[in-house]
Amino acid sequence: MAGLFESAGGGSAVLALDELEASVLRSLEVQMLELIGPGPGGDGEGDADPLAALFAEGPTEAPADPALARLFPDAYGDPERPSDEEAREAAAEFRRYTELDLRARKRDDALHVVRSLDGLGGEGGLVELDAAAALRWLGALNDLRLTLGVRLEVTDEDEQGLYGLPDGDDRKPLVMAYLWLGALQESLLEAIAD
Repeated sequence: MAGLFESAGGGSAVLALDELEASVLRSLEVQMLELIGPGPGGDGEGDADPLAALFAEGPTEAPADPALARLFPDAYGDPERPSDEEAREAAAEFRRYTELDLRARKRDDALHVVRSLDGLGGEGGLVELDAAAALRWLGALNDLRLTLGVRLEVTDEDEQGLYGLPDGDDRKPLVMAYLWLGALQESLLEAIAD
């Protein structure tokens, strides 16, 4: 997989994807949507009462899934010191009022990527992103990379070791996706900075 972003000027970017790249990226984003879950309305398509949504309160506990906990971390406290009651209460309060919006943004970003890829008609092609769409893609790529990093138990120290995995290693396909997403993310950052 070699498709990387190029600058189109003014914070916009273009990405040429072959059919396999588009399929893999779409599949990963659909899995991200499933991981994040539907919105408060149940299906994420806006069937909830808009007034009730304004006053909806989110969860107060961090997600049990480590990948979701990485995407929606506690805002306060040291995870190494869970006995800090005051920090735990502050984190719960912060989560209660912010997590639903954060989930909605992450869901919208992933859905935007899926729809962009659907615009290719199931084939490869050129994805053209204006400045706003580029930022949505950047968020969605970051979320995918963070999630795969958690699933692969990647740490800063062992990221370089991922390049040397033997072909028979069961993690190899996920590692290849993780590294490709990192390259995509980096190229998009460079493209929007030009």
